[in-house]
Amino acid sequence: MSFRLLHERRRLNKLILPLQQGPDLTLGQFLKTVEECCPQTAYAVKRRLREMADGELRDMEYFFSILPTPFTAFDTEAYKTSVVGLFMRHMLLAYNKLSFSQVYKLYKSLQQYYHSHYAKRTDGQVGLPALIADDSDMDLTSTEDTVGDRIDKEELDTPLHESELSKGPLSQKQAEYFLARQAYLLKNDENKALKPAALQEELNNMLKFNPDFAEAHYLNYLNSMRVQDIFLSAHSLLHYFDRLILSGNEGKSNGDEGYGRSLRYAALNLASLHCRFGHYQQADLALQEAIRIAQESNDHVCLQHCLSWLYTLEQMKGSDSAVLTEDSVKMAAHFCFHFCIIHQLTRYLASLGIQSLVQQGATQGKTAHKLMDALKDTDILHWKHSLSELIEISLAQTTSIWRMYGKSTMALQQAQLLLNMSSLEPVNFGVQQNNTEAFTVALCHLAELHAEQGLYSAVSEILQHLKEQFPPHTQHAKLWMLCDLKIQFERHMNEGKYYLAEPLITAMSALNKTEGLYRKAQVLKALNRTTEAYSILQRLQVHCEKAKCTEIVIRVMLSTAELHWESSGFFTALPLLLQALALARQHHLQCLASEAMLHLAFTQLMLGVPKQALSVLHEAIEPILAHGSVMDKGRALLLTARCQIAVAGFSLFIHPVVSFLSVDLNVVVLAVDTLNEAAAYFCKLNCKERLRDIHYLQAQLHHALGQTSKRNKSAMLFRLLDQELQSPAPPVYMRL
Repeated sequence: MSFRLLHERRRLNKLILPLQQGPDLTLGQFLKTVEECCPQTAYAVKRRLREMADGELRDMEYFFSILPTPFTAFDTEAYKTSVVGLFMRHMLLAYNKLSFSQVYKLYKSLQQYYHSHYAKRTDGQVGLPALIADDSDMDLTSTEDTVGDRIDKEELDTPLHESELSKGPLSQKQAEYFLARQAYLLKNDENKALKPAALQEELNNMLKFNPDFAEAHYLNYLNSMRVQDIFLSAHSLLHYFDRLILSGNEGKSNGDEGYGRSLRYAALNLASLHCRFGHYQQADLALQEAIRIAQESNDHVCLQHCLSWLYTLEQMKGSDSAVLTEDSVKMAAHFCFHFCIIHQLTRYLASLGIQSLVQQGATQGKTAHKLMDALKDTDILHWKHSLSELIEISLAQTTSIWRMYGKSTMALQQAQLLLNMSSLEPVNFGVQQNNTEAFTVALCHLAELHAEQGLYSAVSEILQHLKEQFPPHTQHAKLWMLCDLKIQFERHMNEGKYYLAEPLITAMSALNKTEGLYRKAQVLKALNRTTEAYSILQRLQVHCEKAKCTEIVIRVMLSTAELHWESSGFFTALPLLLQALALARQHHLQCLASEAMLHLAFTQLMLGVPKQALSVLHEAIEPILAHGSVMDKGRALLLTARCQIAVAGFSLFIHPVVSFLSVDLNVVVLAVDTLNEAAAYFCKLNCKERLRDIHYLQAQLHHALGQTSKRNKSAMLFRLLDQELQSPAPPVYMRL
């Protein structure tokens, strides 16, 4: 019992400061807030308010008379040095200065404040005009004896919403508290912040009373960025510039504080805004302005930020930014170590620079152990100084690197490590810590890894969590949207439902043009629209080679080789496949290298050298079974079985009839077992076209082995699937 009371008391103490500094609340909002914290205190407040509101003026005077004074209450929260004590002292001094008429006016306002709440509950209306409380009447600091302004009829007709903050202008402290709280929530837990429309309404109301409130314009900029409103975000940021200049006499122009510092970072924000929307020329101009102001003020931290954005801008343009990144890291290390300035931001920027170098190294083909060693050295510093955000970025980056290298098991381990990591950041306003971009990336990788294994129920749960944690209007929602579309697309393509996959291309192109074009080529290839698919693949390859998107370049080469297969151009496909294999090995992309080897083995099989194809498959099969997707495993085993059939002496290339001359029955039995394993993988994905091919081959093999019942069963399954698909089956030997 004592522990529960102590816990409630602690929560109540944490609630006092937000109640004092926050905006005015309706009685319903106030009671709900206190009741969630401490039900007993909420009951006592209700009883005291009812006694005063339903009683007489002397009941309110009695309440003020029994309050403990801050100078005598040594053993309570109302001691003179406490937050409550300071507030009570201010309240008592203001109350004692009131004249009798002002005390009576205060009492009537208290009655209206109390009864308007219960009038709403009983009548189902906002409140009667006679019961609407004027906020100025309950302001103890007011010395005016005149009646305050009355509320307009228009305001009376407007229903009060539960999230409404106030009916009039906020005080300076209330506005600052509101802005600070919303900005903190937007950064740390966007779901707990006000909705974009509600926050916009509050900011408009605030700016209506104080148009020169620079911080409100900046929060308006952040809120506009949530909904990708280009015009309003730029408009608000420019207004922030103007208001800072107008209020320049209130701060220092060249110091660490004041509008000089704010102008530097406002210009930096303007540059980042243009970067986000692809306005590279405007971003460069804003960045040069930020650099100029930072150099005048000798602000090394701001200059570090500018240098970081410079190499980010160059990277977005498609240029090589490795030199700028290295300069940024060297400069951060110079200020951090040579001058012994252990600055948190400098260390933060240095770590970010190293992580950027690691990312560039991964795309340029650096070996995994070098990249992991670089991340390990920075991670030691991150854990030492409890830099939680950088730890999360490092784990998410490691997950992405392992996935890019084709090590799905390691990627899964890193993603799980991030998701189970307890945050080191202090938690304020009850925010959650799993709402950063790093967590989004890890969850998207986790969803794709589960989809590759055919675990679509788990994928649905992960995506549902992503949708709840990152609603569509949030800044990281694009990541899970693209992930969801890719998973749906691959699932429809595996199931042969091309008519469902095609509509997803438009949405995918809106999020990522490159991915959309590649998926469009895949659909066109599946629909036998070879010329259109080839044209798109050629344009995509040229674009990706300029942008240095090595993974897409390799995939485009493999898809182009598949187009050559359809016209029996197996010799033409060989140089493309060898080039793709060399590129994948050069960049240590094991997954793509294994896929290129599958294509190479299939081409060798078509060229009549099954033994060499089987030798290539034996080299590729181990990493595929260890880290590959279910589809890749099934395709690899199916191709292995076909190579075994060809080695055993079958002639499926000319006519799908098994020749009984010179048949190696041991190899045939081995091929049957391999086909059974492949069928188990394809069943997980409901890939009926592949299952139809397998049942056809099984029927032929069982016939060769004299297993009549099994042959008839496989033939029946083949016929059922052929009737269900209602599409002509392509020759088994003409596709991978």
